[in-house]
Parts: sequence; C-alpha cells; structure tokens
Amino acid sequence: MSTRPPSILAFGAHPDDIEFGCGGVIVQATRAGSRAHFVVCSRGESGTNGTPAERTREAKKAAKLLGATAEFLKLDGDCRLEASPANALAVASLLRGFRPAIVLAPSVAPNQHPDHYRLGQVVRDAARLARYGGIKELRRAKPHRLEHLLFYAVTPEGEPQNLARVLIDVSSHEIVSAWTKSMEAHASQLRTRNYVELQVSRARLNGLRAGIGHAIALFPNDTLVLDSLDLFGRSARQF
Repeated sequence: MSTRPPSILAFGAHPDDIEFGCGGVIVQATRAGSRAHFVVCSRGESGTNGTPAERTREAKKAAKLLGATAEFLKLDGDCRLEASPANALAVASLLRGFRPAIVLAPSVAPNQHPDHYRLGQVVRDAARLARYGGIKELRRAKPHRLEHLLFYAVTPEGEPQNLARVLIDVSSHEIVSAWTKSMEAHASQLRTRNYVELQVSRARLNGLRAGIGHAIALFPNDTLVLDSLDLFGRSARQF
C-alpha cells in the first residue's frame, strides 16, 4: 500500500462552500503533505453580498490560507446549476486531468441551496464517467478511478441521513486557527451572518460528542474497505 499522501480535489458550487464545509479537513491534509486543489463552479454572482470580482479574490486568498490552489469552472451560473450530462462530462474531464485520489463535494441532501446538492450529483456522476474508456468527449485523457468520493455538508441541513459519517479530528489549535482565517477571508459573506461561528460551533459539537476538541463530518459515497482492523481509529461512542 502506497504511503504517498493522497491528492485531493475539492468542488464547491460557490466561492466559500469548501472553506465553510470542510476547510479544516483540507488544511490538516495539506499540512501533512497532501496536495489539494479547489474547483469553484460559480463566482457567487447571484449572492446578496459581494461582487463576483470580490468573491473571486476572497476565494483565491482563502484557498492559499489552506495550502491549496483554486480555479473556477464555468457551468450554468450561480443559482442555475443543472445536474446535466454536459456538466458531468466537464467535471469528468477535470477528474481525468487532475487524477485525484480523493474528491470532496457538497452532499446530495436536498434540503439546502439547490446548487449544493446538484453539484454533488454532478460530481458523483462524473466520478463514474471518468472511469469509462469509450466516452468520445473524454478520450483525450486516460480513464481515472477515484479512491474515495466524500461528501461534505455546507449547512447542518445538508448532512445526509442515509449515509454513514466519518469524523475527521481537527482539534489542533493550529488547524482550527488556519481554518478560521480562511473563512474570515470571505469577508463579503460575513456582513449579515456569522458563518464562521456557525461552522466552528458545528465542529465543536461533533468533537464533544466524540470526546475530542473539534471534528468535521464527511460522508463516504461508498462503503469503506480497510486492509485490517489496525486501521480503525477510535469510535465516537465511549462505551
């Protein structure tokens, strides 16, 4: 089994989704040596606060604070995203180009911003299409199979109830601090609501339930396969 740190490709429907939903996981991974790249699928042009140019600058700054790089993928636009074959093929092309081991995407739970769950559907479809060698639109790059597709929840309502959760321990003060700074970089989005406190409080509640400081929940799309019992971490329940 390879010991090389995995490459991570994270998708967000809007410029702040990745940071708010799983930024602590990203910075923990990059500080451990993993490579992370963000694909943001709009510039927040339909948002109440912030211009597209402002939000683009914020997203690039926030990604840098997490040790990641970022790019913008033009699909259907903010509040117009469709779970279409064309969008799935566009994302599948990116998957073949970047060839990540791990992909993070918004969950497909419907009780949230429609762009969130539709992007989750698009990425899930793309992960399958990226494997198929006969798709003519994708023949310029070799097929690619992910190791893991993991969903994150931007909001509490976006946490899927039909998938098992995995808690990532982000209790380190340095990790929480870097994650917080990345969220604060999206200053335009903090004008009417304290999203930073909301996300840190969610992580703190997850941590309290598991007997640790802070934790972020991820939701595997597929059943996890472990090579041995030795790879199990601790459980959240203290028997």
